[in-house]
Amino acid sequence: RFAEAQQVAADDARLITEYVEIPSPTGYGSVRGYLAKPRAAEAALPVVLVIHENRGLNPHIEDVTRRLALENFIAFAPDALFPLGGYPGDEDSARALFGQLDQAKTREDFLAAAAWLETLEGGNGQLGAVGFCYGGGISNFLATRLPQLKAAAPFYGSAPNLSEVPAIKAELLVVLAANDERVNSGWPDYEAALKAAGTRYQLLQPADTVHGFHNDTTPRYNEAAAKLAWAQTLALFKRTLKS
Repeated sequence: RFAEAQQVAADDARLITEYVEIPSPTGYGSVRGYLAKPRAAEAALPVVLVIHENRGLNPHIEDVTRRLALENFIAFAPDALFPLGGYPGDEDSARALFGQLDQAKTREDFLAAAAWLETLEGGNGQLGAVGFCYGGGISNFLATRLPQLKAAAPFYGSAPNLSEVPAIKAELLVVLAANDERVNSGWPDYEAALKAAGTRYQLLQPADTVHGFHNDTTPRYNEAAAKLAWAQTLALFKRTLKS
């Protein structure tokens, strides 16, 4: 349902989009991603890293990246599957490929992408991150590793190493589904660690939702909850990523 669910056309004249390959010396050597930014920017813009689910950089995540660009952010979505040839064009093959990744290297690729994006020409150096499912877990991980990260919105992502929570400087919007036993089982301990560390966070857990509810290309999509979560994500970034 990628085509039917698309909200921003790939050739939208208001945007500049391109695929960019950047070095990742401590990861897989290089990482490729999708960059989207407003065509008519009048000043330096905040930068947001977009982190996909466990299926790589598919058309849905590219669409989400364009949605951010239309809100006056420079958005970059790396493809963790790039070392294995990139997103293969269908979800089942992508999911199978994903299991072949060395996650230690992949995490370094995301750190390299964040560092590159933070210093990108046209950006204001104010960095945010949003991720979904697997990408939610990576967003949590990045928050523990990047003190310069200003804000993160992990959507139904696994908690980071709890011993590293005190390192989080970003403000978090933690988005969970109402019915998501695997991810939600880790939330009480994660929340306790956030409170103990004095981390600024907000929990959003809309009723009648399941894991993946923001993805409008799947049957799990919940339109009202997705729109609410996205609006709060944009509000967080617009408040925290100003120059």
